[in-house]
Amino acid sequence: MKEPAFLALGDSYTIGEGVPDEGRWPVQLVARLRESGIAVGAPRIVATTGWTTDELSAAMDAAALQPGYALVTLLIGVNNQYRGRPATEYREQFLALLRRAAALSGDVRRVVVVSIPDWGVTAFAEGRDRAAIGREIDTFNAIARDETLRMHARWVDVTPASREAGAKPGMLVDDGLHPSAAQYAEWVKRIFPEAQAALRELHR
Repeated sequence: MKEPAFLALGDSYTIGEGVPDEGRWPVQLVARLRESGIAVGAPRIVATTGWTTDELSAAMDAAALQPGYALVTLLIGVNNQYRGRPATEYREQFLALLRRAAALSGDVRRVVVVSIPDWGVTAFAEGRDRAAIGREIDTFNAIARDETLRMHARWVDVTPASREAGAKPGMLVDDGLHPSAAQYAEWVKRIFPEAQAALRELHR
């Protein structure tokens, strides 16, 4: 019997910049789901470091994705914020991506949106206005949360965990910016219940 398919959409945080494959949070999530007795296939990851919302959309076009995914996750927007792109544009493009994710899953309740972490707390942000970065991240996350809940998809807030982890040893990779496998494990603790509930929708 074919395992339910899992599609993970995003940017550096989903591809796991700087961590081995098994350290990526989508891969850790699959391991956790399987340990709990929930069958799910290895994640198909459509994500690259640096992608914005429109770049992810173009990559999805190029990947010629077809409906049939039992679980779709979406984590996107940090590069929109980093490049100074407007929040109004983010709302429009994020909503378009969310609708595409829902179509690929066939049920919006099987879409899990993960919040943007706050890179302003990392060593990489040294010399920048950390408070301003945090405020902008909060603005983008408020948009994503609003649209996610309006569509009745699932929302997971990992931003507080990213802020807690930012100054802790071992929670970032060598670039001083991207999360380590250990930090991703903290995210998975928060993502797991929603992914578990999403996959249970298959059997209702």
